[in-house]
Amino acid sequence: MAGYVYIVTNQKNGTLYIGVTSDLERRIYEHREGLTPGFAWKYGCTRLVWYEEHWDIGSAIQREKSLKRWYRQWKVDLVEAMNPGWDDLYLTLW
Repeated sequence: MAGYVYIVTNQKNGTLYIGVTSDLERRIYEHREGLTPGFAWKYGCTRLVWYEEHWDIGSAIQREKSLKRWYRQWKVDLVEAMNPGWDDLYLTLW
């Protein structure tokens, strides 16, 4: 089963939340609709600004754990390498 690591935010250069899922479209929908209380919900992180697909959920989980240990600036650089305008990528998933 494929896995995805993703970053959602509340605004450009705002609060970052890193997550992992096997169904990216569903998970981002949940963030956008406030269906899963927690850190992302508390800080209004609904804008998908970066994601990465992995062949299996295990490698995605490992990558998520690694990214969560990164300095904030490294995470910002990662987002800006893929999405310099910090556009919401949710609608590009289809």
